[in-house]
Amino acid sequence: MFARHVIAAALGLTIAAPLAAAAATGNHPRGINAREHRQAMRIRDGVEDRELTKAELDKLRADEAAIRAEERVYRKSGGGLNNAERKDLEKDLNKTSREIYRFKHNNREPK
Repeated sequence: MFARHVIAAALGLTIAAPLAAAAATGNHPRGINAREHRQAMRIRDGVEDRELTKAELDKLRADEAAIRAEERVYRKSGGGLNNAERKDLEKDLNKTSREIYRFKHNNREPK
């Protein structure tokens, strides 16, 4: 009887842990490529909502291109991304994310 309760509890935890992790991430796909896609969508929304000037858009697109180029170099080095490479890309993506927010909220009007 006791063994059944332990097995049931263990089974419940193995099912609940991934569900809790998915809920904690807000159901966003994880990873560098997914993050790049979400940031590209934020930039596209900024263009559609006329929140970005041409200069701001050019800067963000250049930043995105640089991150993609850096990722290509890292991935070609073999074995995918190691922790240091992933951390470097995340740092670059964080910087670009802050720029997207700042540019979208600075109340400059596109000409």
